Amino acid sequence: MAWRVSPTRRLCFALVVGLFLFGVLAVAKDAIPVGDLSVGQIEDELQNCPLVESLNEHKRATNPQTTSLTSRIFAVLFPGSPAVNAILATVYISGPPNFLLALCPPNIDPSSLSIMVAFAVGGLLGDTLFHLLPEIFLGEDSPDHVRFVMVEPNRNLLLGLGIMVGFFTFVAMDKTLRIATGGEGHDHSHSHSHSHDDASTAVTTSASNDTPSGDVKQRKSTTPTTQQSAAEPEKEINPSVKLGGYLNLIADFTHNITDGLAMSSSFYASPTIGATTTVAVFFHEIPHEVGDFALLVQSGFSKKKAMGAQFVTAVGAFLGTFIGIAVQEFGGHGAAASAAEGAVGGLWGTSLSWGDMLLPFTAGTFLYVGTVSVIPELLETGKDKKVEIKKTIVQFLAVALGAGIMLAISWD
Repeated sequence: MAWRVSPTRRLCFALVVGLFLFGVLAVAKDAIPVGDLSVGQIEDELQNCPLVESLNEHKRATNPQTTSLTSRIFAVLFPGSPAVNAILATVYISGPPNFLLALCPPNIDPSSLSIMVAFAVGGLLGDTLFHLLPEIFLGEDSPDHVRFVMVEPNRNLLLGLGIMVGFFTFVAMDKTLRIATGGEGHDHSHSHSHSHDDASTAVTTSASNDTPSGDVKQRKSTTPTTQQSAAEPEKEINPSVKLGGYLNLIADFTHNITDGLAMSSSFYASPTIGATTTVAVFFHEIPHEVGDFALLVQSGFSKKKAMGAQFVTAVGAFLGTFIGIAVQEFGGHGAAASAAEGAVGGLWGTSLSWGDMLLPFTAGTFLYVGTVSVIPELLETGKDKKVEIKKTIVQFLAVALGAGIMLAISWD
């Protein structure tokens, strides 16, 4: 009669043998000190644990890989390496929004874009809260094995510092612009754009008040000349408005550099993060470009020159992208860099590299643009309570739609 072993005893026997072999391998490797292991090496060692291998098999069995429609679209739009995909993303966010300016009337009111701005805010904040921040602190999930997050207090502090630096970089830029323009900043509402109308009104009033009080015939004979001279100053632009237009171009160029940095850092983090960041920035760029276009026209630019100026500022996005790619390629990135440098060979004794700091910087800039730079415009209200209530409801729905798209893209 054959001797039978129960399944429970077999499992126990297998675990004992596995632990024994794991111990033998550890001794054979001369017992590398734990302090000398990098995060990547610790991850590899954990994957060899029998319990972790069982968890990996369970994950692959219960979560079969399926390709969603958005994944297939992103695969077509971004088919290359992180550097190539970042450049393609910059083309996508710089080209179409600028070409759409050809369809915009020169006298468009930036305040009419509030619904589109609200939608863009939802997209930016959704991308920051649902994608960038989890990626910054926890990393990207793996489809075929479980991941472990090593808690490094100093690492988390540096990541938080990177977010703060990104946020206050935009604070400094906005503050500098407000000082240069006498109190007006670089935002979507462009409240200083109305100064042209005030200046024109002032010029017309002064022209009518300065009319000489001679006899009636003399005034009648000079009426066409006076009207013509009064009409000509109306075409002149207040110098402060002109200065605001040019400074706005400088601020837009700088803003586009940070967009380029966002493209490069997000694609080096993961393809999914890069794609969702591209979508969020694209939705944000449309009202942003239209608002800047309206400001340039009100500053004295013709429609053609305003479009050309916006295309020139788009160069800043490519500059930021190339800077980000260079930092990622030469400054090291992620687990590969920490594995090569050792556990304490990274930035200030952590497993971080300089390339890893670009994504927190991007998150900080997105937080500023989505809150301080835009929320005040959404808080503006008029005297008609019914109209403002309806407008507020639509704006909140637009924010929810933008954030919902970001959540749906990454929902597993």
